[in-house]
Amino acid sequence: MDTNKKIVHISLNSLFTDGWSYQDQLLTKYHKKMGMEVTDITSHWINDDKGNVVWDDRNEYVNADGVKVIRLSMKGKDEFTKKLKRFVGLAETLEKEQPDILFLHSVSFQDITVIVDYVKKHPEVTVYADNHADFSNSATNFVSKNILHKIVWKHYARKLIPYATKFYGVMPARVDFLREVYGLPAEKLELLVMGVDDDEVPKALAPETRSGIRKQYGIAEDDILIITGGKIDMAKRQTVTLMKTVNKLANPKIKLIVFGSVVDELKDAVKEQCSDNCQYIGWIDSNRTLEYYGSADLVVFPGRHSVFWEQVVGIGKPMICKYWNGTTHVDLGGNVKFLYEDTEEELEKVITSVLNSPEEYNNMKQIAETKGMKAFSYSQIAKQSMGLI
Repeated sequence: MDTNKKIVHISLNSLFTDGWSYQDQLLTKYHKKMGMEVTDITSHWINDDKGNVVWDDRNEYVNADGVKVIRLSMKGKDEFTKKLKRFVGLAETLEKEQPDILFLHSVSFQDITVIVDYVKKHPEVTVYADNHADFSNSATNFVSKNILHKIVWKHYARKLIPYATKFYGVMPARVDFLREVYGLPAEKLELLVMGVDDDEVPKALAPETRSGIRKQYGIAEDDILIITGGKIDMAKRQTVTLMKTVNKLANPKIKLIVFGSVVDELKDAVKEQCSDNCQYIGWIDSNRTLEYYGSADLVVFPGRHSVFWEQVVGIGKPMICKYWNGTTHVDLGGNVKFLYEDTEEELEKVITSVLNSPEEYNNMKQIAETKGMKAFSYSQIAKQSMGLI
């Protein structure tokens, strides 16, 4: 494939926030690094540095990665939470940009009809699409599952079948969702994992990063540091269980740092577990999360999946995760231990089995470093997304 081509990403169903480490931003960055001309068409809605949804009033600019970003307004009242969104000027923007390749981030939005009309007029354009929906974050009630997804979004997704080269699910569960809910053909489905920004890995793993973070929070170099983080909501309330478990271990050499926002319902429970062994440090700047994980000896995610799972594998860290059907792709042969029961007893058993056995821990670490850092690298993922590997 000629990488001197022009690719236009469509991020109308997601927030394209410059500098964040989600798939929309990192695929565009690494497609640009591959030598492609890259544009992303998205909405005016972004995240601020606290994760809140805010308005970006710029219409067109080039970001720090060299990606042209075009922001379109919604038709009607402009509210990102609207389920059914259409955007002003999408057809005209596509005609102006003249892509060789289209990459759609999501197959469940109404303006797929605009995409299909464009590709019908320009059959030489190659189309790829991905999917971030599964049964843990979508189709969670009767109306959403049986009307919105199985009728409305299935209708739009299937319009792409004659034109799309590949439909990517970013986890096995999300490949399954495309097949089972939208009825997309298995031969066009493929797993395209999320991962880590290669450029950020050296700093995250630098000895001075590790020592600086540990010094800041009173963690000795020979302490065993466990880290967990992200948005702590009711789907990740097991974070409190993790804090209880580490406190129960009562081993002064095992420390836990928890970062991220906490929903009101869990604030008191988190505060109650703060101790010499467990620190809750609040929200940290999104561009520093990888550094915190890099300073850890072990990373534990006892609740629902987040993109941090793939990033942690991508920096070569051993990990303990909650088992979810369709998310075991992060295990590359022993770098991950899974949790099945949501109990303090199980957490204590798994954590101590890893930390009390240098042989087991080192095996997890070796697999994460030798396999994980390659498989979850965005330079590799970007090539796969274009069918180059």
